[in-house]
Amino acid sequence: MSKFAVFGHPVAHSLSPRIHLAFGRQLGIGLQYEAIDAPPELFFEALEAFAAAGGAGANITLPLKESAFGLSATTTERARRAGAVNTLARLDGQWHGDNTDGAGLVRDLTGRHQLDLRGRRTLLIGAGGAARGVAPSLLDAGIADLFLVNRTPQRADALADALGEPARVHPRHIGDLRELGEFDLVVNATSAGRGGELPQLPRSLLGMRSVAVDLSYGEAAIPFMAWARAHGAYRAIDGLGMLVEQAAESFALWHGERPQTDEVYAELDARHAALVTAD
Repeated sequence: MSKFAVFGHPVAHSLSPRIHLAFGRQLGIGLQYEAIDAPPELFFEALEAFAAAGGAGANITLPLKESAFGLSATTTERARRAGAVNTLARLDGQWHGDNTDGAGLVRDLTGRHQLDLRGRRTLLIGAGGAARGVAPSLLDAGIADLFLVNRTPQRADALADALGEPARVHPRHIGDLRELGEFDLVVNATSAGRGGELPQLPRSLLGMRSVAVDLSYGEAAIPFMAWARAHGAYRAIDGLGMLVEQAAESFALWHGERPQTDEVYAELDARHAALVTAD
Protein backbone atom coordinates (compact mmCIF):
# COMPACT_ATOMS: atom_id res chain seq x y z
CA MET A 1 0.00 0.00 0.00
CA SER A 2 1.44 3.36 -1.05
CA LYS A 3 2.49 5.80 1.68
CA PHE A 4 1.76 9.51 1.64
CA ALA A 5 2.01 12.31 4.20
CA VAL A 6 1.61 16.00 4.86
CA PHE A 7 4.61 17.82 6.36
CA GLY A 8 4.28 21.05 8.31
CA HIS A 9 4.96 22.75 11.63
CA PRO A 10 2.53 22.58 13.34
CA VAL A 11 0.50 20.02 11.42
CA ALA A 12 -1.64 18.07 13.91
CA HIS A 13 -4.66 20.18 12.93
CA SER A 14 -4.42 19.24 9.25
CA LEU A 15 -7.46 17.77 7.51
CA SER A 16 -5.30 16.44 4.66
CA PRO A 17 -5.20 12.83 5.96
CA ARG A 18 -9.00 12.74 6.20
CA ILE A 19 -9.38 14.27 2.73
CA HIS A 20 -6.95 11.95 0.95
CA LEU A 21 -8.32 8.83 2.62
CA ALA A 22 -11.81 9.91 1.51
CA PHE A 23 -10.54 10.34 -2.06
CA GLY A 24 -9.02 6.87 -1.89
CA ARG A 25 -12.30 5.32 -0.74
CA GLN A 26 -14.18 7.13 -3.48
CA LEU A 27 -11.92 5.75 -6.23
CA GLY A 28 -11.15 2.38 -4.67
CA ILE A 29 -7.46 3.20 -4.17
CA GLY A 30 -5.81 1.86 -1.03
CA LEU A 31 -3.28 4.19 0.60
CA GLN A 32 -1.73 5.27 3.87
CA TYR A 33 -1.60 8.96 4.73
CA GLU A 34 -0.19 10.56 7.88
CA ALA A 35 0.67 13.99 9.26
CA ILE A 36 4.37 14.53 10.07
CA ASP A 37 5.42 17.50 12.18
CA ALA A 38 8.81 18.76 10.96
CA PRO A 39 10.32 22.07 12.06
CA PRO A 40 12.31 23.73 9.25
CA GLU A 41 15.70 22.68 10.62
CA LEU A 42 14.64 19.01 10.63
CA PHE A 43 12.58 18.95 7.45
CA PHE A 44 15.26 17.41 5.20
CA GLU A 45 15.95 14.58 7.64
CA ALA A 46 12.25 13.89 8.14
CA LEU A 47 11.62 13.83 4.39
CA GLU A 48 14.54 11.47 3.79
CA ALA A 49 13.33 9.14 6.54
CA PHE A 50 9.88 9.14 4.98
CA ALA A 51 11.36 8.28 1.57
CA ALA A 52 13.43 5.47 3.10
CA ALA A 53 10.25 4.03 4.63
CA GLY A 54 8.62 3.88 1.20
CA GLY A 55 7.02 7.32 1.00
CA ALA A 56 5.63 7.87 -2.50
CA GLY A 57 4.35 11.43 -2.21
CA ALA A 58 3.90 14.30 0.21
CA ASN A 59 1.95 17.48 0.67
CA ILE A 60 3.84 20.40 2.16
CA THR A 61 2.28 23.13 4.28
CA LEU A 62 3.53 26.07 6.36
CA PRO A 63 6.31 26.91 6.90
CA LEU A 64 8.09 24.44 4.59
CA LYS A 65 6.94 25.24 1.05
CA GLU A 66 9.97 27.26 0.00
CA SER A 67 12.29 24.68 1.57
CA ALA A 68 10.52 21.94 -0.38
CA PHE A 69 11.21 23.85 -3.58
CA GLY A 70 14.92 23.85 -2.78
CA LEU A 71 14.90 20.11 -2.03
CA SER A 72 13.20 19.13 -5.29
CA ALA A 73 15.35 17.56 -7.99
CA THR A 74 12.94 18.85 -10.67
CA THR A 75 9.97 21.19 -10.52
CA THR A 76 6.97 22.00 -12.68
CA GLU A 77 6.59 25.37 -14.34
CA ARG A 78 3.95 26.48 -11.86
CA ALA A 79 6.21 25.55 -8.96
CA ARG A 80 9.05 27.52 -10.52
CA ARG A 81 6.82 30.55 -11.00
CA ALA A 82 5.85 30.33 -7.36
CA GLY A 83 9.29 29.50 -6.02
CA ALA A 84 7.47 27.17 -3.65
CA VAL A 85 6.32 23.53 -3.61
CA ASN A 86 3.28 22.07 -1.87
CA THR A 87 3.30 18.64 -3.57
CA LEU A 88 6.17 16.16 -3.86
CA ALA A 89 6.22 12.93 -5.85
CA ARG A 90 8.96 10.30 -5.49
CA LEU A 91 10.18 9.21 -8.93
CA ASP A 92 13.41 7.39 -9.77
CA GLY A 93 14.70 7.91 -6.25
CA GLN A 94 14.26 11.71 -6.33
CA TRP A 95 11.66 14.21 -5.23
CA HIS A 96 9.80 16.06 -7.96
CA GLY A 97 8.02 19.23 -6.90
CA ASP A 98 4.76 20.83 -7.99
CA ASN A 99 2.46 23.51 -6.60
CA THR A 100 -1.29 22.92 -6.68
CA ASP A 101 -2.26 25.74 -4.29
CA GLY A 102 -3.10 28.32 -6.93
CA ALA A 103 -5.11 25.90 -9.03
CA GLY A 104 -6.99 24.83 -5.90
CA LEU A 105 -7.79 28.40 -4.86
CA VAL A 106 -9.01 29.50 -8.28
CA ARG A 107 -11.08 26.35 -8.74
CA ASP A 108 -12.74 26.89 -5.36
CA LEU A 109 -13.46 30.60 -5.91
CA THR A 110 -14.65 30.34 -9.51
CA GLY A 111 -16.37 26.97 -9.19
CA ARG A 112 -17.92 26.39 -5.79
CA HIS A 113 -18.29 30.09 -4.94
CA GLN A 114 -19.14 31.21 -8.50
CA LEU A 115 -16.87 34.26 -8.42
CA ASP A 116 -15.66 36.00 -11.56
CA LEU A 117 -12.07 37.02 -10.77
CA ARG A 118 -11.54 38.97 -13.97
CA GLY A 119 -10.69 42.61 -13.50
CA ARG A 120 -10.66 42.48 -9.71
CA ARG A 121 -8.31 44.90 -7.95
CA THR A 122 -6.58 42.51 -5.57
CA LEU A 123 -4.59 42.76 -2.34
CA LEU A 124 -2.41 39.82 -1.28
CA ILE A 125 -1.23 40.01 2.33
CA GLY A 126 1.98 38.04 2.89
CA ALA A 127 4.88 37.01 0.69
CA GLY A 128 5.81 33.54 1.97
CA GLY A 129 5.18 30.11 0.50
CA ALA A 130 1.39 30.38 0.63
CA ALA A 131 1.34 33.73 -1.16
CA ARG A 132 3.86 32.51 -3.71
CA GLY A 133 1.69 29.49 -4.44
CA VAL A 134 -1.46 31.43 -5.32
CA ALA A 135 -0.15 34.67 -6.88
CA PRO A 136 0.61 33.27 -10.37
CA SER A 137 -2.79 31.59 -10.63
CA LEU A 138 -4.61 34.74 -9.57
CA LEU A 139 -2.84 36.64 -12.33
CA ASP A 140 -3.65 33.90 -14.83
CA ALA A 141 -7.31 34.04 -13.75
CA GLY A 142 -7.47 37.62 -15.02
CA ILE A 143 -7.36 39.81 -11.93
CA ALA A 144 -6.40 43.43 -12.55
CA ASP A 145 -3.69 45.02 -10.40
CA LEU A 146 -2.15 42.82 -7.72
CA PHE A 147 -0.81 44.64 -4.66
CA LEU A 148 1.60 42.66 -2.47
CA VAL A 149 2.14 43.72 1.14
CA ASN A 150 4.43 42.22 3.71
CA ARG A 151 6.06 43.25 6.97
CA THR A 152 9.44 42.64 5.31
CA PRO A 153 9.46 44.77 2.14
CA GLN A 154 12.30 42.76 0.60
CA ARG A 155 10.10 39.64 0.48
CA ALA A 156 7.30 41.49 -1.28
CA ASP A 157 9.84 42.90 -3.74
CA ALA A 158 11.27 39.42 -4.36
CA LEU A 159 7.84 37.96 -5.05
CA ALA A 160 6.99 40.82 -7.41
CA ASP A 161 10.25 40.25 -9.28
CA ALA A 162 9.53 36.52 -9.55
CA LEU A 163 6.07 37.16 -10.99
CA GLY A 164 7.61 39.31 -13.71
CA GLU A 165 4.63 41.54 -14.48
CA PRO A 166 5.61 45.03 -13.28
CA ALA A 167 2.65 46.68 -14.97
CA ARG A 168 0.19 44.63 -12.88
CA VAL A 169 2.12 43.69 -9.73
CA HIS A 170 2.89 46.32 -7.09
CA PRO A 171 4.89 45.50 -3.94
CA ARG A 172 4.16 47.65 -0.91
CA HIS A 173 5.10 47.73 2.77
CA ILE A 174 2.30 46.67 5.09
CA GLY A 175 2.50 50.14 6.64
CA ASP A 176 1.21 51.59 3.35
CA LEU A 177 -2.17 49.87 3.59
CA ARG A 178 -4.11 52.99 4.56
CA GLU A 179 -3.00 54.67 1.37
CA LEU A 180 -4.05 51.92 -1.04
CA GLY A 181 -7.81 52.41 -1.02
CA GLU A 182 -10.52 49.81 -1.57
CA PHE A 183 -10.03 46.36 -3.10
CA ASP A 184 -12.39 43.97 -4.85
CA LEU A 185 -10.52 40.97 -3.48
CA VAL A 186 -8.43 40.78 -0.30
CA VAL A 187 -6.45 37.56 0.27
CA ASN A 188 -4.77 36.82 3.59
CA ALA A 189 -1.80 34.52 2.97
CA THR A 190 -0.13 35.05 6.35
CA SER A 191 -0.11 32.58 9.23
CA ALA A 192 -0.84 35.35 11.77
CA GLY A 193 -4.25 33.89 12.56
CA ARG A 194 -2.64 30.82 14.11
CA GLY A 195 -1.61 33.00 17.03
CA GLY A 196 -4.96 34.75 17.15
CA GLU A 197 -3.50 38.04 15.97
CA LEU A 198 -3.58 39.83 12.62
CA PRO A 199 -1.64 42.79 11.27
CA GLN A 200 -3.51 46.06 11.70
CA LEU A 201 -5.78 46.13 8.66
CA PRO A 202 -7.64 49.37 7.94
CA ARG A 203 -11.37 49.31 7.28
CA SER A 204 -10.78 51.26 4.06
CA LEU A 205 -9.58 48.08 2.31
CA LEU A 206 -13.13 46.74 2.09
CA GLY A 207 -16.20 47.99 0.26
CA MET A 208 -19.75 46.70 -0.08
CA ARG A 209 -18.76 44.34 -2.92
CA SER A 210 -15.39 43.23 -1.57
CA VAL A 211 -14.59 39.54 -1.15
CA ALA A 212 -12.18 38.57 1.63
CA VAL A 213 -10.38 35.22 1.47
CA ASP A 214 -8.17 33.57 4.09
CA LEU A 215 -5.93 30.76 2.87
CA SER A 216 -6.12 29.19 6.34
CA TYR A 217 -9.16 27.31 7.60
CA GLY A 218 -10.74 26.39 10.90
CA GLU A 219 -9.60 28.24 14.01
CA ALA A 220 -6.62 29.82 12.22
CA ALA A 221 -9.00 31.69 9.91
CA ILE A 222 -11.25 33.08 12.64
CA PRO A 223 -9.44 36.43 13.24
CA PHE A 224 -9.36 37.44 9.57
CA MET A 225 -12.89 36.21 8.92
CA ALA A 226 -14.14 38.18 11.93
CA TRP A 227 -12.33 41.30 10.72
CA ALA A 228 -13.83 40.95 7.24
CA ARG A 229 -17.37 40.44 8.51
CA ALA A 230 -17.12 43.28 11.04
CA HIS A 231 -15.99 45.70 8.33
CA GLY A 232 -18.68 44.94 5.81
CA ALA A 233 -17.14 42.50 3.33
CA TYR A 234 -19.70 41.22 0.85
CA ARG A 235 -18.35 37.69 1.29
CA ALA A 236 -15.80 36.09 3.61
CA ILE A 237 -14.35 32.76 2.53
CA ASP A 238 -11.86 30.60 4.38
CA GLY A 239 -9.33 28.18 2.90
CA LEU A 240 -11.19 24.91 3.39
CA GLY A 241 -12.31 24.78 -0.22
CA MET A 242 -8.83 25.58 -1.46
CA LEU A 243 -7.47 22.79 0.76
CA VAL A 244 -9.84 20.23 -0.74
CA GLU A 245 -9.33 21.36 -4.33
CA GLN A 246 -5.53 21.49 -4.12
CA ALA A 247 -5.62 18.05 -2.49
CA ALA A 248 -7.62 16.74 -5.44
CA GLU A 249 -4.95 18.14 -7.78
CA SER A 250 -2.22 16.43 -5.75
CA PHE A 251 -4.16 13.17 -5.68
CA ALA A 252 -4.47 13.26 -9.48
CA LEU A 253 -0.71 13.75 -9.83
CA TRP A 254 0.01 10.73 -7.66
CA HIS A 255 -2.72 8.37 -8.86
CA GLY A 256 -3.61 9.53 -12.37
CA GLU A 257 -7.26 10.20 -11.58
CA ARG A 258 -8.87 13.32 -10.14
CA PRO A 259 -11.50 12.62 -7.46
CA GLN A 260 -14.81 14.40 -7.10
CA THR A 261 -14.65 16.97 -4.33
CA ASP A 262 -18.33 17.52 -3.52
CA GLU A 263 -18.55 14.22 -1.64
CA VAL A 264 -15.62 15.13 0.57
CA TYR A 265 -17.14 18.35 1.89
CA ALA A 266 -19.98 16.32 3.39
CA GLU A 267 -17.47 14.18 5.28
CA LEU A 268 -15.62 17.08 6.87
CA ASP A 269 -16.19 18.09 10.47
CA ALA A 270 -19.12 20.53 10.80
CA ARG A 271 -17.12 23.07 12.79
CA HIS A 272 -14.73 23.48 9.83
CA ALA A 273 -17.46 23.47 7.19
CA ALA A 274 -19.35 26.20 9.06
CA LEU A 275 -16.43 28.56 8.53
CA VAL A 276 -16.22 28.20 4.75
CA THR A 277 -18.44 31.13 3.79
CA ALA A 278 -20.35 34.02 5.28
CA ASP A 279 -22.78 35.01 2.53
